[in-house]
Amino acid sequence: MVGLGFTALLRLAWLAATVPILVVSLPIRPVGFLHRMITGFAARGKTMIMNSSTQKFTVPQRYFLHFYWWALALTTSLALSTWFYAYRKMVPLASESLSYSTVASHLTGGSHIFSSHKVPSTPMEHKYQVWRTVFVLLLMEVQVFRRLYETLNVFHYSPSARMHFLGYLTGLLFYTGAPLSLGISCASEALSYARDQIAEFIVKGRDRMPDLQIDWLELLKPLLLLGWCQWIGAIIFLWGWLHQLRCHAILGSLRENKGADEYVIPYGDWFRYVSCPHYLAEIIIYFGILVASGGSDITIWLLFMFVVSNLTFAAAETHRWYHHKFENYPKTRRAIIPFVY
Repeated sequence: MVGLGFTALLRLAWLAATVPILVVSLPIRPVGFLHRMITGFAARGKTMIMNSSTQKFTVPQRYFLHFYWWALALTTSLALSTWFYAYRKMVPLASESLSYSTVASHLTGGSHIFSSHKVPSTPMEHKYQVWRTVFVLLLMEVQVFRRLYETLNVFHYSPSARMHFLGYLTGLLFYTGAPLSLGISCASEALSYARDQIAEFIVKGRDRMPDLQIDWLELLKPLLLLGWCQWIGAIIFLWGWLHQLRCHAILGSLRENKGADEYVIPYGDWFRYVSCPHYLAEIIIYFGILVASGGSDITIWLLFMFVVSNLTFAAAETHRWYHHKFENYPKTRRAIIPFVY
């Protein structure tokens, strides 16, 4: 297991990032300065007002690409290491007998949702926990791969589009913390197993190592044996994923002329209802990942809370920008959720 110290540090980081956003979202005068400061750090592209004093603290918005290359590398490493460990050490699943309580825990995705550090009561529960981790890391892999593709082929960032350096740093930290949070329950033991296998290979050499026989059915079958919680989570994830794909395509089509700096009002899909449907879809995506994880670790809950608070705040700022920019902006659209202006 990952050490409790690292787990506590990761949770503290999510709290430290979430609480200021929640505070500045309150409609009270004393937090006005903090609101302006966080807005400045989070601003990018069309919502960033450039001047000589802030120019030197910004980077090109196309540096979004760095987030997804890094996230893809880290998530792939964690997913493959955990999958390899699960395949070599955590099968079979179906052939072992389960008690009623173990079956119930497996089907619902886990128990003790708000435990400080969930420890499976049986080896069988631990096996399902490891395979659940493989499952949610694969969902994350699908998400960051698509975001990388969109950054390369869908979005056409203006040469003048910038973002604050602290916002850039926050993105890198997010895409470091998110995969680590999803693999928090078993990533350490999986990486240790992979490291030991590599060390053994180096010491013994290829000729003295047993052949690695991969049974592709056994490699995939345990994922199919996971509980309904994982598959409901996957359906929610896919729903948000497809809508975000569509909304990003709409936004990308508005800037087919890569050198243009003119902004227009987007229409179509969930843009009929909210100003930032791609943010709403991302919240749904991470909610699906949370459900697929079984909701058994507070670290993933804290990750989800950060996603919700950050994207809701960003959507509110973008919504205000739209109303300020366009006199004919649709009055029926909300920021991201119905009760937000």
